[in-house]
Amino acid sequence: MLIQADEHLELVGEATSGPQALDAILATRPDVAILDISLPQMNGIALARHLAKECPSVGVVALTSHEDRSYLDQALDAGVRGYVLKKSTTACLLHAVRGVHVGGLYIDPAVAGARFEPPRQTKRGGTTGAPQLTERESAVLKFVARGLTNKEIAGKLDLSPKSVETYRARGATKLGLKTRSEIVRYASLRGWLAEV
Repeated sequence: MLIQADEHLELVGEATSGPQALDAILATRPDVAILDISLPQMNGIALARHLAKECPSVGVVALTSHEDRSYLDQALDAGVRGYVLKKSTTACLLHAVRGVHVGGLYIDPAVAGARFEPPRQTKRGGTTGAPQLTERESAVLKFVARGLTNKEIAGKLDLSPKSVETYRARGATKLGLKTRSEIVRYASLRGWLAEV
């Protein structure tokens, strides 16, 4: 009902199980597929993995009641580009669909905030607890969070892929981030994914 109520969105299909959803998505090739992580017969994470291989042009938004970070990590690793909690406002789902449609990534703030807290303001107007990244480290991590490969980032920043890997490693180490999923969550909290 939410999708149909939006004049800019068109619902092209529905399914009640993982296999049905896979068949429907392969047949219609929508811009965005909204998947419940707890689909019967094939869960949403397994379905997202299939879609990443069989039709990577379809952006996937996971709609779930799971707030546990392990589900978010699994979803991101499976190729999910949007992660929305069922208890969140309907606006969150619409933001996720629109963001994923244009190639972005959306993580429900309630989940992203569970891992990273924003830096606290000091009396002098500065922040505490926020490691200082160089301009290159920031740029590289922003592209990593958006899903670009080292080679693609190298082309955009006029660097070698090896230099990209070095900046990525240095930035991630400064922030205490070990996986791509953690980089994505950090980027979401910092507002990097909303930047053009």
